[in-house]
Amino acid sequence: MIRFGLRLTLAGGREAAVRLVVIAVAMAFGVGLLIAALAGLGGVSQQNDRYGWANSAGSAGPDPLWWQLRIDEFDTRSIGRVDLAATGPRSPVPPGLPRLPGPGEYFASPALATLIAATPAAELAGRFPGRLAGTVGDEALPSPDSLVAVVGYAPGELSQRPGVRRVGTITTSAPTACPDGCWSGIPTAGLQLILGVVAVALILPLVILVGTTTRLAATRREQRFAAMHLVGATPRQVAIVSAVEATVSAIAGTVAGFGLFLLARDTLAAVPFTGAPMFPADLALSLPLVAGVALGVPLLAAAAALVSLRRVRVSPLGIARRAAARPPRAWRLVPLLAGLGELAFFIGRRPSTTDGQILAYLSGIFLVMIGLVVAGPWLTMAVARVAARRAGGTAGLIAARRLAADPKAGFRSVSGLVIALFVTTVSVGIIGSIAADRSADTVGAATADNSVLFAIFRDGPTAPTGDPVPAALNDQPGVRYVAVTRRPPADLPAPRITVGGQLWPSSLVSCADLARTPSKGRCAPGAEAAWVFSTLEDPEGWSGVWPAADISATRLSTLPADTIVTFTDGSRAAVEGARTTLTNAHPMMYAPFTEAGWNAETARVFEGWQRLAEVVVLISLAIAGCSLAVGVAGGLSERKRPFSMLRLAGVPLRTLRRVVALESVTPLLAAAVVALGAGLLAAHLFLRAQMEISLQPPGLSFYAIVLGGVAASLGVISLTLPLLRQITGPEAARNE
Repeated sequence: MIRFGLRLTLAGGREAAVRLVVIAVAMAFGVGLLIAALAGLGGVSQQNDRYGWANSAGSAGPDPLWWQLRIDEFDTRSIGRVDLAATGPRSPVPPGLPRLPGPGEYFASPALATLIAATPAAELAGRFPGRLAGTVGDEALPSPDSLVAVVGYAPGELSQRPGVRRVGTITTSAPTACPDGCWSGIPTAGLQLILGVVAVALILPLVILVGTTTRLAATRREQRFAAMHLVGATPRQVAIVSAVEATVSAIAGTVAGFGLFLLARDTLAAVPFTGAPMFPADLALSLPLVAGVALGVPLLAAAAALVSLRRVRVSPLGIARRAAARPPRAWRLVPLLAGLGELAFFIGRRPSTTDGQILAYLSGIFLVMIGLVVAGPWLTMAVARVAARRAGGTAGLIAARRLAADPKAGFRSVSGLVIALFVTTVSVGIIGSIAADRSADTVGAATADNSVLFAIFRDGPTAPTGDPVPAALNDQPGVRYVAVTRRPPADLPAPRITVGGQLWPSSLVSCADLARTPSKGRCAPGAEAAWVFSTLEDPEGWSGVWPAADISATRLSTLPADTIVTFTDGSRAAVEGARTTLTNAHPMMYAPFTEAGWNAETARVFEGWQRLAEVVVLISLAIAGCSLAVGVAGGLSERKRPFSMLRLAGVPLRTLRRVVALESVTPLLAAAVVALGAGLLAAHLFLRAQMEISLQPPGLSFYAIVLGGVAASLGVISLTLPLLRQITGPEAARNE
């Protein structure tokens, strides 16, 4: 039967070829994105692992290196830097390097080497002593445009620097904990959870598409199935023949999906979903991935085809009939409520492991998606009964009665769009709420102050005393003034006085330094020092008097520095020149930073996630559009004889078109409202459980997407209406 089904599928004429192409094209896009999401699960892990070598900390090994990790910045871009010194011939060599750099040498990533060559030395090259000895290879770079440097020093010089450690073994995996700070990307767990949701969100629309097209195939070939039945074919064999067509289409779509992925891999890798682009090799097709998709999608298609035909029986005379349809029961709401209940259960009970979180949330969201499909016929029936009681015309009454009689058929054509709307709502709701929750970072990145540098001495015992400001800093072009905040002594506790509704200030500054800054706060009359925040930032909307500190200016200058705050004119030359001077004078793990630079990385990450959400939404809507077109066309084909009889009885064609439109639009709008509500609720429950934040109302762009999807669906429905004239002629009314 499989061979016979292949023959009917591949040599079934123009109609079979068109059907095959439609299914294959739609599945190709869905499978391509599914492969991208699955490949991304491994890609984010590989990318994060390439941060690992810089965070090496194990001292065991021959001739351990003197090692200091430093995180620098240039024009809001992060620079990963390692200063090292070999202690013997067997000192380990970091990945991506042909050898260890000697004193006065450094290796730079290609992107950093290009940037150094194009930038004045005082702004960037001056931070790296000596000469450029070569480039850092891809094995040590998280992304193609990563800024990375490995700088060589003499052991005697580097060993005296605060913050250095001995490293005898190079780490090859991303750090899991960073008590003293580390250079790392976005946590792998969160990214894998998001990509897992994307993968699950694409599976059900593909299944719906296959099921819809398989039903269309069965209806259009009833006479052929009846002939098969007459010669001894069983209903099971008939179903297998139809399943073969779905499987062939799925195989073609899967192969095309792999091709689309390979063609688009370089482009996908360049999109900074993780805040930084990936190497194309990160999106590698592993053997389990290839086997899972290549076998799973066709098998899933075959299963969907068999399930969709389980209630179809064909008589030997070629008159197709369906088993008596019982009206849907209210129990169909149970899976939907169960999925929402599962998500609600994990509020306050978030699993501690990544695998546990993926299992908890993915199963809940997938159960909600299945629940929408299962509950759809019951919702359609309920709405149709209400519409039937209030119908005011012939078309409305016919449409409402037909929907109430067979709500499953009415909902089937719009089920793909309902799932697409749910996926859209969940994606936009989650990404938008996270972005809103971190608005101080994501929105502030564009408007944050890029003129003030903060050099924070995080390690109190090693912080410098006296005057920590480099002599050359005050004389640099573009530097306006410099102030130093200091750590208080043990005998001078911070006052429990809140300033501007915030916590109480805990750092000290001289009133002479404060007077030169643009701070809206001021010292109390006669005070020599004041309590301030370590970065000298004023609370928003506050201007007043800082609490006076009972300490003399002379003693204040002997205390350890907390932060050097450098005010510049905001030009890149001034900011980067001052950063270079401070970095060379105080080689700490974290280089001086600006507020704009601190926020920029977070903004880039969320821009990448928003792009991912947009791609998922577009692909879901495209698959749903194909399902809708096939479903509506299939419904017309199934009802061509009843419609022909109505035309012969004198019902105008425009009335029949209104009937078809109402039969399609009624379940579409009813289920869309439920899908939107379920999507917003599921997003809220996920956010509360995973991130302990609440759903923020979606913006106008979300409603524009929803209205656009509904409008496009109505357009698809309208395009199928001209078929009525062709399929409802007198010849279709005959009993054959």
